[in-house]
Amino acid sequence: MSRIRLNQEYRNKIANRMRVHLEQEPTQEKQKYDELKADQIELNDNAWDLAETIVRKHYTPEDVKMAYHLENKFENVNTIAKDSCFHFHYLGQVEDRDYDNNPVMKDSTIEEHFDFRLGGAIEGESNSYSRDNAYGYALYRDELKAQDDCNPDILIEQEGKDNNPHLTKYSDANNKYLGSDDSGYGKEWNEKYQLDLIGREYCRDRSIACTQEQFQMLKEWKQAKGQFITAHRNWIKSVLDQMKEIKIGLKGYKYLDEALELSTELGLNITDAEIIRTNSTGLTIYNPKNLADRVKAMKNKNTTREDKIKARLLYEQQQAQNSVN
Repeated sequence: MSRIRLNQEYRNKIANRMRVHLEQEPTQEKQKYDELKADQIELNDNAWDLAETIVRKHYTPEDVKMAYHLENKFENVNTIAKDSCFHFHYLGQVEDRDYDNNPVMKDSTIEEHFDFRLGGAIEGESNSYSRDNAYGYALYRDELKAQDDCNPDILIEQEGKDNNPHLTKYSDANNKYLGSDDSGYGKEWNEKYQLDLIGREYCRDRSIACTQEQFQMLKEWKQAKGQFITAHRNWIKSVLDQMKEIKIGLKGYKYLDEALELSTELGLNITDAEIIRTNSTGLTIYNPKNLADRVKAMKNKNTTREDKIKARLLYEQQQAQNSVN
């Protein structure tokens, strides 16, 4: 039987199957993402309980009740609104320089913005308009992945390629599915994490005092959210790096059986019938087994120093053998 030649359609089908397979592998990167994801609801609930304690000490339930009473009584009174983001501060010390340029500590108000909205800012701009969609994409990845027109990994895939149509298309679709402050998951999330506050409309117009310990606990909450976003990025970046190598190999292969051998070496068994019936880089053409070993080496990178030394020695031995040959 003659060998079946690879065409671009077959390459794309195999690459798509490989992407799904790589995302399902229980790698260290994926396990880290899964572990942190499981902690997110409790993490947010605990931080919210602390924030509510701080806010209610400043704006007591009696104050809120009186504010609503005044709003209902007088048409020109508009002083209370629900909010999910706050500026908290405490009186601490920061390093400064004296007249002789010697380091000294001075009293200063330490303030930071804490946003409990689903798409709220985690770092950077601290106002009611700043957003960080990466957290929602990571948290609701499975739900977004199930939608034909959404891509929860788009920010990672298009990293460094801002303002391009592909990024805009999927970001808009993701945001539409997740909803905003008034609909979808965003509305459900924000209604859970909001309080009646007295004051102006924007959270930066009011700063609420707290203790240094409370402030630090809330900073740790933000850092934990950032670590979850990073875990999502590291996992998907690992998959993308592997896919880059796989696509180089597929581009170099001429025959379908070579691509299927690569899939088998990487733990995915595909038959030629599956590929057929479903709808040279100019450099090195990778041997399927060698390419599979290269891709496998891209995951589970949390190796010990001893493992790295062994790997380096093995590499040097292989290089020496190649030189002899």
